Amino acid sequence: QVHLVESGGGSVQAGGSLRLSCAASGFGYSRYCMAWFRQAPGKEREGVAAIDSDGITSYADSVKGRFTIAKDNAESTLYLQMNSPRPEETAMYYCAARIKGPIWVTLSPSDYDSWGQGTKVTVSS
Repeated sequence: QVHLVESGGGSVQAGGSLRLSCAASGFGYSRYCMAWFRQAPGKEREGVAAIDSDGITSYADSVKGRFTIAKDNAESTLYLQMNSPRPEETAMYYCAARIKGPIWVTLSPSDYDSWGQGTKVTVSS
């Protein structure tokens, strides 16, 4: 059974940094595309960053140059390093895995079939 558990959320000041983690279990983690999404109250879920089995990454334009997605295959853990976050990026952040679909990287929520429960990130000005 696929199991994704996010951690590392909390409060951070704009311009600071925060690292989110997602511990994965129950599937061949290294073979699949993984991603981070976020959802603010009253807004749709949006893709933040994704990484495929070859390490190819994709980022939302708004986070390029500030956020970095990485995966540790030995530890089955996905990371999101958030540098210089902005108040408008306050949201629930979710880890997701694309188990059933193609393996290429994508930022569309509908392409992912397994989700964690999320970790809340609050960015203050």
